[in-house]
Amino acid sequence: MDIVQMLKALGDETRIRILNLLKDEELCVCEIEHILGITQSNASRHLTKLSILKIVDYEKKAQWVYYKLSKKTLEQFPFIKELLENELNKIDICKNDTESLIKYKKSGMTCENLRDYKSGLGNSCNCENN
Repeated sequence: MDIVQMLKALGDETRIRILNLLKDEELCVCEIEHILGITQSNASRHLTKLSILKIVDYEKKAQWVYYKLSKKTLEQFPFIKELLENELNKIDICKNDTESLIKYKKSGMTCENLRDYKSGLGNSCNCENN
């Protein structure tokens, strides 16, 4: 794996925010979009880059695609794990994203609910990024 490309990928704020959300659990693309307040195309572009570099793994479950951090890559590049566990919590936007993730989880929303919410069919979500 090319370390330069790895460092370039980690130099993007949106990708850092995505990795911050994935540090403790797997999430569906639609959940990442919703929590970070980004578009589907933006989320997909960044997740594709992270996937190509094998920083994240993904699994398709029915119509949803779930992403998680690659354990193999974290073992190969321990500085990434160090960054995720000890540095991102010092960055305001990452702290806010973590709070939004907690609110999202407490709200009981799911990928199915988010689809309805986006199309105006569902109840309002109280987990919007502030």
